[in-house]
Amino acid sequence: MSLFSNLLPKAWCQPTESTSPTPQNQTGLVKSLVAGRQIAAAAVAEGDSCEFASLQYFGLCGLGGILSCGITHTAVVPLDLVKCRIQVDPAKYKSVFNGFKVTLAEDGAKGLAKGWAPTFFGYSAQGLCKFGLYEVFKVFYTDLIGEENAFLYRTWLYLGASASAEFFADIALSPMEAAKVKIQTTPGFANTLREAWPRIYREEGANGFYKSLVPLWMRQIPYTMMKFACFERTVELIYKYVVPKPRADCTKGEQLVVTFAAGYIAGVFCAIVSHPADTVVSKLNQEKGSTALDAAKKLGWSGLWKGLPPRIVMIGTLTALQWFIYDAFKVALRMPRPPPPEMPESLKKKLEAAGKQA
Repeated sequence: MSLFSNLLPKAWCQPTESTSPTPQNQTGLVKSLVAGRQIAAAAVAEGDSCEFASLQYFGLCGLGGILSCGITHTAVVPLDLVKCRIQVDPAKYKSVFNGFKVTLAEDGAKGLAKGWAPTFFGYSAQGLCKFGLYEVFKVFYTDLIGEENAFLYRTWLYLGASASAEFFADIALSPMEAAKVKIQTTPGFANTLREAWPRIYREEGANGFYKSLVPLWMRQIPYTMMKFACFERTVELIYKYVVPKPRADCTKGEQLVVTFAAGYIAGVFCAIVSHPADTVVSKLNQEKGSTALDAAKKLGWSGLWKGLPPRIVMIGTLTALQWFIYDAFKVALRMPRPPPPEMPESLKKKLEAAGKQA
């Protein structure tokens, strides 16, 4: 029996009003989460198009992740290309502006789009797993530890769910990431995905697609943990201390502004914590036969931080847009968008009782 067989109930995805009764055969897990709305990001003002934690809900979250990651990463390919080149050849590409200047002089404007295909397909696959499985693991771990612990230790819940999702997301990303970096940083290797994939396989075998998987995990798992946990907690803080009215009184547009702001803040921290591993991945995919440790030694401590400013700009903007697209997708499809978590009534009563006894 599948690990998630009890987690994924039969989908009830006909449009309903928010006051409609819950179907009788929903699992207790889904009932408790929908009723309490304890974990996740926003409120539902109208009828939902599908049940929270149903198969269709998770599937739509995955589709939102495809759009969120595929579109945004492809849009910043020129900046990503320059960033990668600064990381692997800082002597030639001395700064962001110099990197653009040299690239335009050598390859023309068309050269700035190198690697767009593996970027689009790779990060679309990653987005499917990243966002879709994050929602799955968040519900699964909530059920595992219980509603009260899920609230008390929600930061750890976000960290665990996002790390679990990213583990699988990077397996989906790695082959395309290898092709992207080769195209962008190895002159004469290949200009297109159709050229890069056969050559990587011919020269390095299947290992060529996954040799950077471990450093990719080292880069992406901390990045994603920060991306989701920082975002979730920042949303809470913005509504608590910045927005001058209750979350439920905000329009969808106002909610999406909060989403974008929280996403950008999370993105800045994401870029910093994951940058050294990102530099190693770029260097590793550029050089055939090297290991992550070899690449790190060759780069040195200062070399590990090359290209950080453009990456902060890129990842900050990228993360903000990803959260905005993902949340806007949910709004457009009238998907369940639970509000920031609130303390369960059972926990409130326990704390009140403990206070009286004290």
